[in-house]
Amino acid sequence: MGKIKDFVKKETVLVIAAILAVASMLVICPDKRYLGYIDFRTLAILFSLMAVVAGFRKVRLFDMAAKAMLKKSKSFVMVVMILVMLCFFSSMFITNDVALITFVPLTIITLNEAKKCKMIIPVVVLQTLAANLGSMLTPLGNPQNLYLYGIANMSFWEFIKLMIPFSATSLIMLAVCSLMIGKKESKGGSCDIDAETSKKFSKSEKVQCGIYTILFLVSLMTVLRVMPFQMMFAIVLLAVIVMDMIYKQGVLKSVDMSLIFTFVFLFVFIGNIGRISSFRDFLEGIISGREVISAVAASQVISNVPAAILLSGFTDKYDKLIIGTNLGGLGTLIASMASLISYKYIAANDGESKGKYFVEFTIMNVVFLAVLLGVYVLINAMM
Repeated sequence: MGKIKDFVKKETVLVIAAILAVASMLVICPDKRYLGYIDFRTLAILFSLMAVVAGFRKVRLFDMAAKAMLKKSKSFVMVVMILVMLCFFSSMFITNDVALITFVPLTIITLNEAKKCKMIIPVVVLQTLAANLGSMLTPLGNPQNLYLYGIANMSFWEFIKLMIPFSATSLIMLAVCSLMIGKKESKGGSCDIDAETSKKFSKSEKVQCGIYTILFLVSLMTVLRVMPFQMMFAIVLLAVIVMDMIYKQGVLKSVDMSLIFTFVFLFVFIGNIGRISSFRDFLEGIISGREVISAVAASQVISNVPAAILLSGFTDKYDKLIIGTNLGGLGTLIASMASLISYKYIAANDGESKGKYFVEFTIMNVVFLAVLLGVYVLINAMM
């Protein structure tokens, strides 16, 4: 019984997702349509990137990067700004999921090295916001953008023009918050670390780092839809298995499979509630003329990717859905599935801090969402 309690405490999101999935299965009996719920491409990319990141961590790449950053940064303000802006700008091209998978572990290592563990939560909260907000600027930023961009038949620049007021506002807010957090913690000097920890890569680590860099680029090719996800997944999985056999690093075992299963359970839950007629009738009755608000509200419950797919069947005002589902990524922990990534890393780093992270995450998300909705209302009033 104690082990069950420990598991539930450690994997709270996974357990909740499983309960929701099972409950929905009591309403919609399992059938062949269930396979259509699962976004295998997303799961393949997620698995591959987690494996690559685990490989990088095994060869101490993030440790080395963290130490180099700490030594070159003149203040803690600069450290925070770099960590947050990396997520904001990179997510525009490599998706919010990839940005968080890549940079949240780096942040945790960096702040642990700097002996500023209490700053991990506020910085990761800002990074999660930055990844979700930066990704909304381009069609490549996240899955719902790619979907809506495709059916809207708008040009790349039309998409950017639509979202740039919200991205610009977000950038200013993130910069201000980063500055405030950095100044509050900064002692006025540089962040020092023990010089004894600054070791060079061994020849073996250099080889592994080079291979994992190639695998990372292979994964990004699938993110950019250059390579089929099946091919990417096969390449990464085979390479990691071979690397584990040669270097005995146990990278494959380091992949967080609970996160994969969390996504699967959420896909099942979301797919099932989309087949409940009363739910669909409810959306059809309220969405007309209220596309943005409807998209924001639906995203809070079923996340912004399925919200985009579901609501696009009730309106042809795709520009409104693009705005609504992007802003709708803010709010609850499942409003954007990418947010679960940060939560999982925080839980793995310090299980006792999950509650504090959830509170700070929710407060910051509500504030940013309120401001950006205000921007939408202002723009709408001026048109």
